[in-house]
Amino acid sequence: MLSKIPVDLTKLPEEAIDREVLRVAIIAELDAVNLYEQLAQMTSNPLLKKVFYDIAREEKTHVGEFQALLLELDK
Repeated sequence: MLSKIPVDLTKLPEEAIDREVLRVAIIAELDAVNLYEQLAQMTSNPLLKKVFYDIAREEKTHVGEFQALLLELDK
């Protein structure tokens, strides 16, 4: 299922679009982290728990990458 982008990018000035897209991506990654951590807490299966926490950790890496890009654009 595809998520709806919560911002109407057509209403933003062109120079603001890249920053806003990165902000939306960060929010999406944080939502994914939250989901995977909740799923890990819901299962008693050690393998599933490990996989969900591993995926959540990967999503946190993505957040950091997007934040670095956003900081670069803000220079």
